[in-house]
Amino acid sequence: MKIRYGITYGLLGPNGAGKTTTVRMLNSIISPTSGTAKVVGYDIITESQQVKINCGFLPESPGLYQKLTAKEFLEFVGELYYLPKEVISSRIEEFLDLFDLEGRENDLLEGYSRGMKQKVCLCAALIQDPKIIFLDEPTSNLDPAATRMVKDLISDLAKKADKTIFICTHLLDAAEELCDLIGIIDKGVLKVEGSPKEIIDSANAEDLEDAYLKIMGATRIEDLLAWREKAPNNSEKDIKKKRKKRR
Repeated sequence: MKIRYGITYGLLGPNGAGKTTTVRMLNSIISPTSGTAKVVGYDIITESQQVKINCGFLPESPGLYQKLTAKEFLEFVGELYYLPKEVISSRIEEFLDLFDLEGRENDLLEGYSRGMKQKVCLCAALIQDPKIIFLDEPTSNLDPAATRMVKDLISDLAKKADKTIFICTHLLDAAEELCDLIGIIDKGVLKVEGSPKEIIDSANAEDLEDAYLKIMGATRIEDLLAWREKAPNNSEKDIKKKRKKRR
């Protein structure tokens, strides 16, 4: 897998396919059991410090210090990247305005709604102006208006700011709209990769959702029905035998 600068890449797949594990490895949070990768030219194993400096990461279930205000939390994150105080202050003001959080920046995060917390976490992922931004379900918990705003932000970051965006998502319509290149992963294996149009055409599908279901459908149905082969045969005779034993 090679992803060029300035594009938006979408990694799709069912729960447990390995999307989050892949992103965590690419951010040098966990080490691969074999193989390696380079992010912004840095090895994720031997140059993990440089990888983390150049990457912004929004996990699917981000952690927040609930007893800090939004402003305090973003100042803390900015200082972790050794940003000058004036730069931190300027970027916080920009983000508060962009994400419609003005007036709440001095409230404790424990009083924020789930959607507001997600916005703060997005701010934290962007504050050091990373070259590559990893977003794991970035629109999770957001209302439709905020979701639209995040989609527009992702598009602008990729096209106008020359940022590389790596998205893990279950929202196929969002992936089709935003992503220049898409990979579909299952059980840790990259099954398909290409532009949304290439994937749709290869599956002879109407849209990306239809293509995804055609590519993944047979495999997933087999997995879902596999339990029937392993499960005991609960015929009427078996049920009657079990009842007699209980008596």
